[in-house]
Formats: sequence, C-alpha cells, structure tokens
Amino acid sequence: MTRRMVRAAEADKLAGVSKTTRCRRIAAGLWTPPVKLGARASAWPDDELDTLNKALIAGKTEDEIRALVAELVAARSKNEAA
Repeated sequence: MTRRMVRAAEADKLAGVSKTTRCRRIAAGLWTPPVKLGARASAWPDDELDTLNKALIAGKTEDEIRALVAELVAARSKNEAA
C-alpha cells in the first residue's frame, strides 16, 4: 500500500478547514499531528486524513475521534517498526 504524504495546504483543502481550525483540532486531539519530513517540512499520510473525514461524516463524537486519532498515531509507530 502506497501512502501519499499531503502537505498542510492540501490537507486543509481536503478537510475543508482553515489553518487555524486544523491547529485547534490538533491541540484538542481531534486531528493527527503532522509527520516531520525535514527541518522545515511536515505532512500527513493521506489515508489518515481520509479516515478522519469518514469519521466526521459518520457523525462520530469528539471522544470517538480522539480515540481514532490515538489509534492512527499508534499505527505510525507500528508501521515504522515493520
């Protein structure tokens, strides 16, 4: 499975949110933090953004989304080890 990395502007567009909203969601645990690509570059795996959008569309509660975010971040560590 190929994971495409999505930079901030495209991530905001895919989710239909502003930079401020994205940052607030990250701080609230409602959005996965970015993956550092380098000293000045960050991005998100596109499948994570897709999963979060589907959860929002399905009407998941904030607590359910926080749990989902925790699962997605934990899966990153498992993928790195593999």
